[in-house]
Amino acid sequence: MTNTPNNQQTPIETPPTKKSGEIEIDLLELARKLWDSRKFILKVTAIFAAIGLFVAIFSAKEYTSSVTMVPQLGDGKSKAGGLAGLAAMAGVSLGDMGGGDVLSPTIYPKIMASVPFQKDLMYTKVKFDNIPHEITLYDYYTNEDYQPFNLFGTIKKYTIGLPGVIIKAVKGANSEKGVGSRESKYLRLSQKEDAIAKLLSSKVSLAINEKEGTLNLTANMPEALASTQVVEATRILLQKYITDFKVDKVKQNLDFIQQRYNEAKRSFEQKQMQLAAFKDGNRNVILASAQTTGERINAEYTLLYSVYSELAKQLEQAKIKVKDATPVLTVVEPAVVPNIKSKPNRPMILVVYSFLGFFLGVVGVFIISFLYKVNGKKFEKLMSKTLKQ
Repeated sequence: MTNTPNNQQTPIETPPTKKSGEIEIDLLELARKLWDSRKFILKVTAIFAAIGLFVAIFSAKEYTSSVTMVPQLGDGKSKAGGLAGLAAMAGVSLGDMGGGDVLSPTIYPKIMASVPFQKDLMYTKVKFDNIPHEITLYDYYTNEDYQPFNLFGTIKKYTIGLPGVIIKAVKGANSEKGVGSRESKYLRLSQKEDAIAKLLSSKVSLAINEKEGTLNLTANMPEALASTQVVEATRILLQKYITDFKVDKVKQNLDFIQQRYNEAKRSFEQKQMQLAAFKDGNRNVILASAQTTGERINAEYTLLYSVYSELAKQLEQAKIKVKDATPVLTVVEPAVVPNIKSKPNRPMILVVYSFLGFFLGVVGVFIISFLYKVNGKKFEKLMSKTLKQ
């Protein structure tokens, strides 16, 4: 700050501020453009609403059935505790009844996505309404005679999917020969089986609620009863797979002890018969050699009896471990045949398409207006023809 000859302060210049009225003018201008173009916006909205109505009417129906389960986890000691006293009275020591590591429920979706699980699921038989007998899911999705008419599926097949149809017709069925056999040494999926496996993965899902500790298994099918059958078949199949994973180790131990027990039992019974025959043949004999032979046979008999008795205890213990280690999926809410279809949600489809049409109409107005400003009168005819109709 400097003093002028008149001892007056020179005012500091400030940059000009933008008037708030300019924003209001811009908003009013935008509103005016939209109002002038209301017929165009309404036409675009009506067109998209008609498309939405068409999609809602001709979309394939789908029913959803679900079952809620609780996995029974833990080391199994609580279940075996009640048997400990009874087993001790019989001379059997249950020992550590942990049954191995706990299979986390987070692994269950991976089990369902595995090739063996998907292959078993696709060959599960299901009863559909218009089919007189049960058929597998594989047959249902690969045989066009079983499929209900789907307009969008037909359009997609002969437009986007037309190249695939042509390639399949050229190759023929040779590529599928012998590939889809279930009885095979190695796991292998045919092209059709791979497609059905991906389809079933999208229709059958498992959601884990870690907060409540529950599992929600759902299945989406074109028919209500079929959706319930599929979700129940999936539940039983999942129970089988997690049981096989969980008790595989203890089952191997049980098989090993069972084999040793059978061998010990045969040896013991043979020695028992040999001892009985020796006693019958040497009842009144007092020779030292006979007494020595008898003592040797009796000692062998006692040893074999001890081995046989111990293996019998271990066999019972192994059987209890197998039963104790078997995981259980307790059903909290069973599957119920749905009465209302889950898809399509026709009101929602109509609302979404109408909103999309309105949005595109508004955006179209601004784009045309922008192009008009940039290119001058080149778009004058287009504006007068579209915005003022």
